[in-house]
Amino acid sequence: MEQKFGKNSIDIKALREFCEREGKEVTYRKGEQLEREGDPARWFGFVTEGCFKYVTHGISDDREHITWFSFEGEFAGDYPACLDGGPALTTIKAMVPSRMLRVSGEQLMDFFRQDAEKMELRSVIAEHLLSQARARYTDLHRATPLERYELLLQRCPGIVEFLDLQDIASFLNVHPNTVSKIRRDITFGGK
Repeated sequence: MEQKFGKNSIDIKALREFCEREGKEVTYRKGEQLEREGDPARWFGFVTEGCFKYVTHGISDDREHITWFSFEGEFAGDYPACLDGGPALTTIKAMVPSRMLRVSGEQLMDFFRQDAEKMELRSVIAEHLLSQARARYTDLHRATPLERYELLLQRCPGIVEFLDLQDIASFLNVHPNTVSKIRRDITFGGK
């Protein structure tokens, strides 16, 4: 399956096959939610078309902040909260019309309990997500806004066609004017 936006860095074939075998194909319209922040997390799925953004809201200003994306060929869900029905930390919603092969957290736990190899896969996924979160957190501290923009484009070359300026700024944790300046500098060579 061609990935239009991102690239996975772990072998998730067994998990993808599980979603293909046991999952229900679900279609989401742009803006439709997979999970809602604060509600019990219930779903996990393999994205077969489109992309999803993970959104949380400011504590005092209720502004929307984008924390992550899941693209075609990747998984979407509030892992590990969906495994035990804990509260979703973010709202996950389709950025464009999207489809996924969706399973419940209970189905996923049953899959992991089948044998030691699948339980090891659970650990690999958790470690991979922790590594991604640490890299993102570290990048927010060590990389300039331009470098974070370039890192986003490396991971997701087609993303800028689907995100508005405010969404990119939110993910990069900068003001939209900063993204405009970065684009202008890239286009005109920093002049």
